[in-house]
Amino acid sequence: MRTTLRTAGVAVRAMLVFTAVLGVGYMLLITAIGQVALPFQANGSLVRSADGAVVGSTLIGQSFQDADGQALPQYFQSRPSAAKYDGAASTGSNLGPENPDLIASIQQGQSDFRDLNGAGSVPADAVTASGSGLDPDISVENAERQVARVAEARGIPSSEVEALVAQHTLPRDLGYLGDPRVNVFELNRALDAR
Repeated sequence: MRTTLRTAGVAVRAMLVFTAVLGVGYMLLITAIGQVALPFQANGSLVRSADGAVVGSTLIGQSFQDADGQALPQYFQSRPSAAKYDGAASTGSNLGPENPDLIASIQQGQSDFRDLNGAGSVPADAVTASGSGLDPDISVENAERQVARVAEARGIPSSEVEALVAQHTLPRDLGYLGDPRVNVFELNRALDAR
């Protein structure tokens, strides 16, 4: 009996020590490192206006549509979002490739994309949501297909818009992972600032 109580006591003390060290201490250490080494990223990559109000995040996809859900032609459009661009509701659609709702959504997206940007190919990321529903980036092809519309809506030469797309094109991660991409929020902010 005494050995069992002693073993249980040691186990409880070990659990308390490891909870304090790993559950609290480690969390505080990593938080401190993040705040010192990468404060912008650690705090959600929030972007603020000149008056200090939060206007978005470079890490979360956002809607550039009017109150009726119509695309604002002077802005590049983000990927569709299964989460309705709600950062607190990150989710994919979880619909399989043969699901009629997904097929109808893609067909509607293709039609909407062509209505907005003219005839031609429709990039896959223009009609499908990302796994999180909050992807802030679009493919370079998607951005290039939107250049003419944005330039026309803003009354500026396409070459200026193309230059901004090129400036905001991010390379492959580590030089070989994924594809080059364009952060829609940063690109649209650059357009507004010009």
